[in-house]
Amino acid sequence: MTTTLVIGLQWGDEGKGKIVDALTKDSSVVCRFQGGHNAGHTIKVDGESHVLHLVPSGIINPKSKCLIGNGVVISPQALEEEIQMLNNAGISVENRLFISAKCPLILPTHVAIDQARDKQENIGTTGRGIGPAYEDKVGRRSIKFSDLLDLMSIKEKLFNILDFHNKVLTKLLNAEELDPQIIFTDLKKFQYLAKSYSCNTNELVEDFYKNGDDIIFEGAQGSMLDIDHGTYPFVTSSNTTAGGVSSGLGIGPKFIDNILGISKAYTTRVGEGPFPTELFDSTAEEISRIGNEFGATTGRPRRCGWLDLKALREVIFINSVTTLCITKLDVLDNLETINACIDYDQSTPVYKSFTGWQSSTVNCNKFSDLPKCAQEYILYIEDFLGVPVNIISVGPSRNQTIYR
Repeated sequence: MTTTLVIGLQWGDEGKGKIVDALTKDSSVVCRFQGGHNAGHTIKVDGESHVLHLVPSGIINPKSKCLIGNGVVISPQALEEEIQMLNNAGISVENRLFISAKCPLILPTHVAIDQARDKQENIGTTGRGIGPAYEDKVGRRSIKFSDLLDLMSIKEKLFNILDFHNKVLTKLLNAEELDPQIIFTDLKKFQYLAKSYSCNTNELVEDFYKNGDDIIFEGAQGSMLDIDHGTYPFVTSSNTTAGGVSSGLGIGPKFIDNILGISKAYTTRVGEGPFPTELFDSTAEEISRIGNEFGATTGRPRRCGWLDLKALREVIFINSVTTLCITKLDVLDNLETINACIDYDQSTPVYKSFTGWQSSTVNCNKFSDLPKCAQEYILYIEDFLGVPVNIISVGPSRNQTIYR
């Protein structure tokens, strides 16, 4: 039995979904601990792609179990749509999906506030209501997932929250208010979700651990988007770093055996915010085209740049990373020269240049199969960061993964 925390080390989109899927065994339990449907994990199996936003990536394995912890904010509509998508793809979630009764709900007014506010602040959110939902959680106003079971008992509380939201919309953001009665009526349609999936996930995690199941803790977004440790204010609204797993699932740090940090062989970022190694030339265009760098959730183009080893070193310390996974190495196959940031001169990156391997890596099965220059690039990353690179991804499919 092992427990592994899979965490993104950049601004998200590192390929966590593929790696979680690849690590998932029949006996595995995959637990999501933060974020909402602003996350997007793309998994390609047997030529077919599945894009998940809320349900953990382990769901693709028909014998694994999946758990959504209390640190996740839930849009009932998004949850319903994702379950239907999985069912349509022949992937059943029955008796396999468990959702914390304590998950805060994302209401339509959260979405309206998010979208109206971002027009003024230009943070670059996904507009899915994530931030406002977390604000209500911290403000002790949240409607929880289990509240769907008996909405009449919390109707007054719900209407008070919606009245507060409408005042924010109309008086602060110059937006239109939403009808509380319509929201209340729509929420009743989702009562069956709570009846089917709501439970005490804290007890479940403990049971799975004591039963000796392999447990994978799946993070969403990336460490540089952490609300405390990221590039504030251009961050998400939850703790995307390793500390988030304890608060978001109710499991102490001593029960985590391995912390697997995932980074692309280069860097991307969606939305606004600082990006020191960003490229604005034909190389960026080539990386974007070959890497299909568009957000799985929003479809927005990702900004592309060189790998930032200086930033990764700091993030690795914050997360206590024990092993590394480098993804999308194949995207760099055609480049003549590859750079990696190893320091800063004030705010200007200092680069180390590598000779490109200019040959395909997509069919490599072992580290020794990689071109010599690609091996040297990986070994330098490993040496600079002081953490072993045990997994290398050279394509989107499960079998395009090298284990060292």
